[in-house]
Amino acid sequence: MPLTSTRISPDWPCQVKTPGSYDWERSAAKWLRELVPARYAGYPVFVRHPVLLARHAQIQVQHEIRVARTALQTARADLPGLGLHEGVIEHTIKLYAAELMQLQHIARSVRAVTQALVEANRPT
Repeated sequence: MPLTSTRISPDWPCQVKTPGSYDWERSAAKWLRELVPARYAGYPVFVRHPVLLARHAQIQVQHEIRVARTALQTARADLPGLGLHEGVIEHTIKLYAAELMQLQHIARSVRAVTQALVEANRPT
């Protein structure tokens, strides 16, 4: 693959090699496969076209963000009805908030990797 002009952003995942370096697309695909359900990661079209895998990972992470937001927004109202103590509820809310921040970081990382894959596979 030709070298790209992609600049590494602070959101670039450490598991993925620098764009343009040897085997970077393989490292990107490996990282992206960890973000999607296993059954998707093995589909031949995603194996042959990492940019499609990246697109699916973007969609997957966005759905996870929506789930985490919903869980966070409804925790105070829903969890007491499950018989949970206040301390458990507070801990759960903190967990959801931390997970939401982590997912937002992952989403930015997926966008950076996707952009680099698109640039690397553009016809010249």
